[in-house]
Amino acid sequence: MDLGLLQREAANKIGVQKDSIYNWERGVQPELRFMPKIIDFLGYVPFGCQDDILGKLAYYKLISGLSYKELGAKVGIHYEQLQAWLTGRTKPNKKSFCRLKEFLQTAP
Repeated sequence: MDLGLLQREAANKIGVQKDSIYNWERGVQPELRFMPKIIDFLGYVPFGCQDDILGKLAYYKLISGLSYKELGAKVGIHYEQLQAWLTGRTKPNKKSFCRLKEFLQTAP
């Protein structure tokens, strides 16, 4: 995407330092907290979403710019448990799976 903006101008629109833009252009991952503003700036989500529940939850976490703690508070599940599920260390049981599915159906 080439909008003809200087790094400084893009940084101002997103609300970050010019160095952040420089780093992102060279492959450094942005901090989660900047993702909503980056998506807004781009006008689209620059990555896909998996079809399974955990993939959708990870996608929601990313586009919302939420930490595990923040997502856990929204879902009502301890953040360490969410982290274990989203990193593939463990899988949710049936009750938790239903809770996640319900959350994603009502999430903004």
